Amino acid sequence: MGLFSRRRRPAADAPTDREARTATVEYLRDFVRTRVGVEAYVEPATNVTPTTVMLVATDGEWTRRKVPDGQAAARLARDLDIPVYDVQRTGYPQRVRDFNTRRRLERRRQQRASDQRASDAV
Repeated sequence: MGLFSRRRRPAADAPTDREARTATVEYLRDFVRTRVGVEAYVEPATNVTPTTVMLVATDGEWTRRKVPDGQAAARLARDLDIPVYDVQRTGYPQRVRDFNTRRRLERRRQQRASDQRASDAV
C-alpha cells in the first residue's frame, strides 16, 4: 500500500541507472574527443559528495562527474586512453585555477558591460 512509505518512485521521465551511466560516459568521451591533452583526476568521497572524476584539458577547462569508486574512475580513464591521477597525491593542476580565474574575470567584465549599457539606456 505504501501510504507512509519514505521511498519515492522515480519520475516517469527519469533515466534508468544504465541510461544515466551511458549518458555520463558518452559526455566524458565527447569531452576527451573535443579537447586537447585531457587528464583524469580522481577525487575521493567526502561526507557530502560521492567519489568523482574530474577531467582537465591543457587549457584548464574541466568537467566533473560522479563515479562509483576510484577503481571505476581508473577503468574509465583507461577506456578513454587518458592518464589518471589521485588528486590527494598530486593536487589539482595550476591550469585549473588559472582557467577558473579567467572565467571569473570574463563574467565580471560582461556584467560590468551589461550594467553600463543598462545605465546608459536610462
